[in-house]
Amino acid sequence: MGLSISHDHFTANDYLLFTERLHANLSTLQKLLQNPDFGQGPGSIGAELEMYIVDDECRPTHLNQRIANLINDPQLTLELNQFNLEYNLSPVQITHQPFRHIAKEINCVVKRLNLCSQTLNARILPIGILPTLEKKDISAEAMTDIPRYHALSKALRSIGDMPFQINIDGSHPLQMLSPDITMEGANTSFQIHYRVSPEHFARRFNAIQLVTPIVLALGANSPTLFGHALWQETRIALFKHSVENRNHHKWHHPARVNFGTGWVREGAFELFAEAVYLYAPILPITSHHNSQEQLNQGITPALDELRLHQSSVWPWNRPVYDPAANGHLRIEMRALPAGPTIDDMVANAAFLIGIAEGLNDTIEQLIIGLPFNYAKYNFYEAAKQGLDAALIWPDTKNHQLKEISVVNLATELLPIAEKGLYQIGIAEDEVRWLLGNIEQRLEQKINGASWQLKMLNQLKRKYHTTDALKYLTEHYIQNFNNYASIVEWPEQPCQ
Repeated sequence: MGLSISHDHFTANDYLLFTERLHANLSTLQKLLQNPDFGQGPGSIGAELEMYIVDDECRPTHLNQRIANLINDPQLTLELNQFNLEYNLSPVQITHQPFRHIAKEINCVVKRLNLCSQTLNARILPIGILPTLEKKDISAEAMTDIPRYHALSKALRSIGDMPFQINIDGSHPLQMLSPDITMEGANTSFQIHYRVSPEHFARRFNAIQLVTPIVLALGANSPTLFGHALWQETRIALFKHSVENRNHHKWHHPARVNFGTGWVREGAFELFAEAVYLYAPILPITSHHNSQEQLNQGITPALDELRLHQSSVWPWNRPVYDPAANGHLRIEMRALPAGPTIDDMVANAAFLIGIAEGLNDTIEQLIIGLPFNYAKYNFYEAAKQGLDAALIWPDTKNHQLKEISVVNLATELLPIAEKGLYQIGIAEDEVRWLLGNIEQRLEQKINGASWQLKMLNQLKRKYHTTDALKYLTEHYIQNFNNYASIVEWPEQPCQ
């Protein structure tokens, strides 16, 4: 975020000063983006992996601070709840085998964290939502005790009616009230950062928005919460409901968690400006940097207030400004869950980026043919139905919209993804490995969510629901450690 947070009480003057700085940052960014040299440089990919910490009974355990102290790695950060950790993977240039590099780093990180956790009788688990999570696990006592999360929780509770209303449909709908934001900590994600040049930003961002529903359906891995069978990717609904109560809004302006308001017309600036104009600041902490003075002195401006404000707005695909490396822009893809395997996660990332790059020449025609509301519909339909979803897609040849199975659409787009990955310099053997993973999952029509539900249904024939969820999680942990892809996971419970 660029700024550290040390307190959670703010005055009216704090908000006034922050808002003034925020608009000054926005003005500076606009000037910066007018410089044709800004943001130029090699493309790169980075990621953040969020993980659960569980005990020998597959239950969440509050050990993130102790593990972080033992590991002492600046890339490891504490998540909202004490049973979660996040690792910020090293960014890699897009050349030859970047996805294999990311996969190797994840493997090393998970092994190192597991070795450390074993000394505390715990294990590390990348999964969208932990099946064994219970309502009693979500409370103020679960929150990681650092000022940032206390300030965020207090700020979000202050901007709407309390408590938060969790209302998620599905085969076993869930309705409940949550007194604070710790419900959001039930979600763990694999978030991809993709560096793009400013002149290509609009096309890339629109393409990523267009194809995110396809990859979300393929990667869904969060079918249950508190034993309720809900959406294939329940995280999408849960995150939105757990940080903002919509009842207080006078207008129909977007929630802080959203898919977006429309296609990008010109570039990144409009997304940053939209975030500033649509959402009130909730963490008014100001920097000692003056963005305009930095720009005048030839220093890449930090834009601390703008970066902090962006961190309190959570669209599923988000623009990122980073002053590192003389300043650059990234697209942060936030919709994909953690798990089910390392290879599956990096293949999802590659498929998403590959399709977006491969559609470069046709993206403008595609988005003309698909009103943004249909793209939004596709996103939520993919989250609900997973690989059973039927999406709306523009038929540019016949100038009409069509409804198509997400499996068939993803299969049709495999050659586009292949072309896109080659265009950005990915090696042939890496492309074969990544898209081979995708092709197998499409052929078998399997994702983490469908595997979990099938296994859970079998276990519930033999065990009470609580025990079935425990054994499901244990099988998941063993399979994560032993198999490269979900397609290899046994479909029958071990004896």
